[in-house]
Amino acid sequence: MLAVDLCLCCVWLLHLFPAVQAYENLALHQPAMQNTTYWDNIAERAVDGLKSNLDKHGGQCALSWDHQTTAEWRVDLGAIRSIHHVSIQYVTGNDEWDEDNWYTRTFLGFSVYVSYTTNKEDGVLCFRDTSYTRATIPNPVNISCPYHGRYVIYYNNRTHPPYPAGYHEYAVTYLCEVEVYGCPTTGYYGENCSLPCLKNCTCHILEGTCMGCLPGYKGPRCTKECDDNTYGLECMGSCGNCSNGEQCHHVDGSCPSGCNAGVHGKACNEGIHNKSKLYFNLTYKLD
Repeated sequence: MLAVDLCLCCVWLLHLFPAVQAYENLALHQPAMQNTTYWDNIAERAVDGLKSNLDKHGGQCALSWDHQTTAEWRVDLGAIRSIHHVSIQYVTGNDEWDEDNWYTRTFLGFSVYVSYTTNKEDGVLCFRDTSYTRATIPNPVNISCPYHGRYVIYYNNRTHPPYPAGYHEYAVTYLCEVEVYGCPTTGYYGENCSLPCLKNCTCHILEGTCMGCLPGYKGPRCTKECDDNTYGLECMGSCGNCSNGEQCHHVDGSCPSGCNAGVHGKACNEGIHNKSKLYFNLTYKLD
């Protein structure tokens, strides 16, 4: 009887305190690259899950060549993901991380971006260090980044001297581990990624508020399809050459009944002589 009571008690506790699934590390074992690589210290070492040896030569960190003015590293999450935060473990030399640690000089001034493309300028800036010193820069560092994107990009530069006190004269990566935490499936939010976002909406990972629309949709709640001969992300794609004046497909710009005479292509935008018209064909891999 005691065993039955204990079992019922356990079941009651599970309902009272349901298990909370933490955000997943979306970067683990994903493809990565950096603009230069020091010997065999490839970019993927920063997403291999190993960070027990934080020495530059410990074989667990991504390193770029020294004597460079810019350093850029990025990871491809494989699809557009909803991100909560980014954690960066930097090289320490296995020494105490304080103002006397040599590597603080190379960490200062870094930035983190999230982007739909491999270009950081197409994305959103999550963080840029403008105030840390050798005595105050944390390691590891956790960066709030509640945005959607496919690429997380680490960037540092030494292009505009003179630099603040304590900065190393060159930019390097020296990343032992970069962890990107968020929801593994697009379209959900909440602490355990179980609450559905509004349809056709990219929503805030904590609050569920609509931050933008999926390609092909517009409006404050993303309920309207692109119209007026537009399509794609933010309805920025321009079509307008479908036969019989038909509206093109709101997502990919294709024409349901073909193209007007003299034009061809999926979005009927090839063979057009009016060079002043811009066309966009934005395609994103979504779950």
